[in-house]
Amino acid sequence: MYTVCLVEDEEALSNLLKTYLEREGYTTICFNKGQDALDYIGNNVNLWILDIMLKDDISGYDIIKAIRKVDDEVPVIFTSARDQELDKILGLELGSDDYLTKPFSPKELMLRVNNIIKRVYKDQNSNIIKYECYTIDTTKRVVKLNDKEIKLTTLEFDLLLLFLKNKDKCFSREEILNNIWGNDYFGSDRVVDDAIRRIRKKLNKLNLKAIYGYGYRLS
Repeated sequence: MYTVCLVEDEEALSNLLKTYLEREGYTTICFNKGQDALDYIGNNVNLWILDIMLKDDISGYDIIKAIRKVDDEVPVIFTSARDQELDKILGLELGSDDYLTKPFSPKELMLRVNNIIKRVYKDQNSNIIKYECYTIDTTKRVVKLNDKEIKLTTLEFDLLLLFLKNKDKCFSREEILNNIWGNDYFGSDRVVDDAIRRIRKKLNKLNLKAIYGYGYRLS
C-alpha cells in the first residue's frame, strides 16, 4: 500500500534494506545518487529514507529541503555514519521524523518505518480500499490507477463501492436497484446493465462477473 524512497549510495546496504522493506509489503524505490532523488520529488511517496552523506555533491540535507518545498507532511528518516548531536538536531530542524546512526540493524529500521507509517497514515487507512491495481478513497470518492485518477459519476462510484464492500457476494438486479437507485425506482432494470458496462469500460481490470439470469458478482 505504501511507497518508500530509499536514498543510499552503498549498493550492498541499499539492496539489503530494499529486501527488508519489500518483505514488509512496501513498494521500494532506490536511488544511489542525490540528483536522481531530487528529480523524483513530486511523485507519490509515503516515506523517504535519506542517507545524509552521499558520494555526489548533493547531501540528504539538500534532498529534505527540496522535499519540504513541495510536501510538509511526508515523513523522512535520516541515516548517517555521523553520530554527532549537531547533525541530529539539524536533521530535526529540517523536518525529519527520525535519525539512525550507522551501523544499524535492518530490523530496527523496519520497526521505526512501521511505527511512523502507522502514526502518520492511521486515520487515512480506514478510508482507503485497495483492489487489484486500483486505489479507492471512499472519503474523497476518488479512484486511481497508478496515481492517475479515473473519473466516475456519483452513481458509478456508489455502484463500485457496493461491490467492493461485498466482494464475492452475488447481487440480483433488483437488489442493485434497491441499493443504488432506491426502492422508489420504477424504471427498467436494464439501467443496471448499462451502468455495469460503463464501469467495466473505465475499470477494465475489475473482475466484475455477470451471473446469467440473475445479476453480478465482484470476485
